[in-house]
Amino acid sequence: MRVNIKVYALLFFCVAMSTIVVGQPRRSFSGIYPHLAYYNQEGECGTGAVVPWAGKLWVITYGPHLPFGSSDKLYEITPDLNQVVRPESTGGTPANRMIHRESRQLFIGPYAIDSTGKVRVIPYTQAQGRYTGAARHLTDPQHKLYIATMEEGFYDVNVNTLATTQLYADANAKQGTHNDSGVNPHGGLLPGAHGKGLYSGQGVLVFSNNGEASKEALEKFDVEAGVLAEWNGKDWKVIRRNQFVEVTGPGGIYGNAKTTDPLWATGWDHKSVLVGVRDNGTWSFYRLPKSSHSYDGAHGWNTEWPRIRDVGSPGKPDYLMTMHGLFWKFPGTFSAANTAGIRPRSAYLKVIGDYTRWNEQLVFGCDDSAQKEFLNKRKVKGNIEGPGQSNSNLWFVPLNKPDKLGPSTAEGAVWLSETVEAKKPSEPFLFSGWTTRMAWVFNEGSAETGFTFEVDKAGTGKWLSLKTIRVPAGKAVRVSFTDKETGEWVRVATDNATKATVHFDYTDRSRFYAPSSTLFEGLAKTNSGHHTAGLLYGLGNDRRALGVLAGNVSGNTFAETGYYELDSDMNLVRKDDAETAAFIRSKFAIPSQVVSVDESSVLIVDDKGRRWRLPLGDAANNNLIASATSRICREVATERDLLNVHGTFYELPAENADGFAKLKPVASHTLAVHDYASYRGLLVMTGVTADASVKNDHVITSADGKARIWAGTIDDLWQLGKPRGHGGPWKNATVTKNIPSDPYLIGFYDKRKLTLSHESATPVTFSIEVDPVGNGTWMMYKEVAVGAGEKFEHVFEDSFQARWIRFLARADCKATAALTYE
Repeated sequence: MRVNIKVYALLFFCVAMSTIVVGQPRRSFSGIYPHLAYYNQEGECGTGAVVPWAGKLWVITYGPHLPFGSSDKLYEITPDLNQVVRPESTGGTPANRMIHRESRQLFIGPYAIDSTGKVRVIPYTQAQGRYTGAARHLTDPQHKLYIATMEEGFYDVNVNTLATTQLYADANAKQGTHNDSGVNPHGGLLPGAHGKGLYSGQGVLVFSNNGEASKEALEKFDVEAGVLAEWNGKDWKVIRRNQFVEVTGPGGIYGNAKTTDPLWATGWDHKSVLVGVRDNGTWSFYRLPKSSHSYDGAHGWNTEWPRIRDVGSPGKPDYLMTMHGLFWKFPGTFSAANTAGIRPRSAYLKVIGDYTRWNEQLVFGCDDSAQKEFLNKRKVKGNIEGPGQSNSNLWFVPLNKPDKLGPSTAEGAVWLSETVEAKKPSEPFLFSGWTTRMAWVFNEGSAETGFTFEVDKAGTGKWLSLKTIRVPAGKAVRVSFTDKETGEWVRVATDNATKATVHFDYTDRSRFYAPSSTLFEGLAKTNSGHHTAGLLYGLGNDRRALGVLAGNVSGNTFAETGYYELDSDMNLVRKDDAETAAFIRSKFAIPSQVVSVDESSVLIVDDKGRRWRLPLGDAANNNLIASATSRICREVATERDLLNVHGTFYELPAENADGFAKLKPVASHTLAVHDYASYRGLLVMTGVTADASVKNDHVITSADGKARIWAGTIDDLWQLGKPRGHGGPWKNATVTKNIPSDPYLIGFYDKRKLTLSHESATPVTFSIEVDPVGNGTWMMYKEVAVGAGEKFEHVFEDSFQARWIRFLARADCKATAALTYE
């Protein structure tokens, strides 16, 4: 058969260039367009960069540990939301992006894209590595730029010819040098591992990494890890040994316009978030609180690429920062002489790799569903499999969305059980942006110590004394700050050497939502007794659909009604596929007895044997848990889990980020959620009413009416309503003298009330202790004597925050410690 080669080539090019047919409906759910999802053949499919250029939106994805290329793609998104897969794609693990002004090219991953959209490629055979950053050249910025890799490969790149010169060799010397034990190859040029940021200015090239290539770092979150370093064109200099990610400046993706412009860096340690600024050749560092601890693994894998990006309009810069689960307003004027203006916006749950402003929206590129799940295994999930194929998506939101998600309640420390020199101030800690603020001061030394708080009122470096408190040896004091005690930054100094903890807690109640009356309409209630349900599995082998083993829940049983698949157009179609149905039935059955429920609380024993107690919700949840008809825990964003237990959703960090110790409640509900999973960037839930009259665009029903799912995004969960609950660690419990109760969650709740009682014939003294951090450092909150037949009732102050609370009785007794969170 004769073939017209030109026609065949044209047809091949058209197929390769586009996966979406023009004219298809553009259906979206909470800003997620399912048809724009991207897949690969790797253990993870994250978004490395998202950049508007040449009239299109350009997106690169990455797989893990792939320095020589992969099945990942370069995508071109058209203004009418067609997705074009570029045939030049070579994949890898790229997250670099920079616009080179002089040549009018976007460098994104290994690709150079000119102003007409023409794509050229730097071959990995020419410059191997996991590209993590690009920066303007120190000596020839008109004709060259730098590219850095995660394993410390550094290259000079000619922007015209794309010829590369190796400055320092990437540590992946040959194909396959990485291994699946989690310890990646490392060149030893700099301490730390897992490169992230790259930026140049003030005559230096700055590089950051946020991890450590050690076995210890795979399990612990508080070991030494990461680095911030700079290079003057000849020698490297270590600036600070902490986990750092973003390095940028006012010039953003273009690079700084002036050699005198400041450089900004973000990072963290186990205490708090770090912000660094290089000004006039000198680095200064500041601390911010954390909203989430899901990012805390010392290996660095849990962070993706936190950014500071200008999302303003032309001529009106507006910098948005992502760091540890919070959106932040970052001032473009930030410098050593003017540090004012960093403010929290709202909390989020998505894992965000990059973001930009495009077509008067914000577009976030996310890391949604990793097939490998890496180290994120735990008993409470059972033996559930990961998704069959890695996939992620873009998230389109209004420009003001970063102000409208979760409360910005956050906490962090300047000292955590560490030796403190006399009269040496701590690093500055952010003091503005919250109306309700407090600190826990724990003097762990052997002598009474004075702690002086000082404030920098305007961010100009002028420090004024705010207050001094005296703390006896071995005691803790809670310090509340009034509305009149203001300043951009606060710092602490002691009048003598000691060992101390100073931990700040800031509370935001402005974004507690009243439950949405429409978004979750159609989802079944816990007391419904009968509703549609289904087990969920993102299919593998390029099927690119969500498998739904549908059924009905009646009382204590789940009865199957058939196997269905949810496609990219969100059609829920019945399929005759006994093999896949059997796989889901076996591998995705909801595990039983992974948590215990008693009269007063939910008890969880984690993988390290630690005991934790959580509040109860509606009593109908008892049946859902006992009958294993409600999924308790599942990964819904890469390397962090969503816990759903007794009527509350929680953000649950991986065990290597301290797991349950750093649990955070998101929202409480009265829903009979059967299963939930990530699919094409969506959060999909089953447990939908069988009432066909319900009208909700988020509910998808099969043609035969026997299968139903709800689709939205994980950050919709904030709109279920604020966290609430009741219970306690003791209810008519036999208590042994001086033996503490299990820790009970108290952090992030509102309107908290305590009742203490006992059945002894004589008064009993109770100690109430709190762990503000979740690191096992317990501090005395109150000691109260409760008379025979009496009840001690206490309403916690608005400013009060701590993550965990526990109780001790100073005599054997039968006691109840009951907490209500309204």
